[in-house]
Amino acid sequence: MVILTLFDMKKIELEIVAISHTGTQSSNYALVLGETEGVRRLPIMIGGFEAQAIAVAMERMNPPRPLTHDLLCNLLNTFDIELQEIIISNLMEGVFYARLVCARNGEIIEIDSRTSDALALAVRTGCPIYSYEFILEAAGVVLETPDMEHDTREVNRDDDSLANQNLSELKRKLEEALKEENYEFAALIRDEISRKEG
Repeated sequence: MVILTLFDMKKIELEIVAISHTGTQSSNYALVLGETEGVRRLPIMIGGFEAQAIAVAMERMNPPRPLTHDLLCNLLNTFDIELQEIIISNLMEGVFYARLVCARNGEIIEIDSRTSDALALAVRTGCPIYSYEFILEAAGVVLETPDMEHDTREVNRDDDSLANQNLSELKRKLEEALKEENYEFAALIRDEISRKEG
């Protein structure tokens, strides 16, 4: 039996520091959250679709049609519901649980959510991400080297030929990838464009 103290229930703010392909199964990605005021990292396994949904928002890509999470944000705005924060609220048998904390007409409403969906909404709305001490104690890891501290978003590069293409070719490929809704490849192209323009 686990007894939680008030210290355990103190909210700890997190931010997304990396998304990377696990390399073990093609459909799985590791999303890494980091303490905004600390060195612990919280890795969460998510599916390819969810990873793309988060990466698209982080890269500020504008797909030709709204994705599911864009639609949810539009619904929140239309019905004047503010997503105030998301809380990764529990961890049971290796599964993370999350809640959306919403405000409407002065009333606070909490909605159960898959963690990956909550994070996709947080990236789009800019709301803060929180968890609790007991979750970071159970599943968090501490960075060993400062070099690992800041990865804004990392997805394994499957196409090394992007480095050999000029900017106009890359921009054309980016448009094609967005039209085909191939957001993972579009994110890789966007990274290469940023490297060349930077």
